[in-house]
Amino acid sequence: MVSSPVVNMYPLSSYTFGTKEPKMEKDTSVADRLARMKVNYMKEGMRTSVEGILLVQEHRHPHILLLQIGNTFCKLPGGRLKPGENEIEGLKRKLSSKLGANPLSLQPSWQIGECVAIWWRPNFETVMYPYCPPHITKPKRYGPVISTIPQQLSRFQFNMMTT
Repeated sequence: MVSSPVVNMYPLSSYTFGTKEPKMEKDTSVADRLARMKVNYMKEGMRTSVEGILLVQEHRHPHILLLQIGNTFCKLPGGRLKPGENEIEGLKRKLSSKLGANPLSLQPSWQIGECVAIWWRPNFETVMYPYCPPHITKPKRYGPVISTIPQQLSRFQFNMMTT
């Protein structure tokens, strides 16, 4: 029998939160975002995106920390990697830029665990798949889908830590 990976989950009270200046989204609509992706793809080819799942527990119940964009949209912290950038180092860079303190001396030492999922975007559309469809020879980009996180995390065991 194969054992599940174990994740230590700490209480929300173990962390300190501050505020940062809001970063404005580059696009005002999904259609604008997809059009920008198409232009970038034509210039740079396929790009990889990474996003981190930050887990905490409150009253021994798991919670995922999300970034709120505007009043109605939430997303995982992360973004596009630089060409040739390692996924783990790129995720650390993105987490620090989005969540870390402004003085570089206060940057956290991020602990990156396992890759939970890979999603493929075969076209310049909002739909992504957990596999690259066989008829697609040039996928556009990949990254996670928030609604599948509970299912993806079901393969892990969680230790609810007290401090």
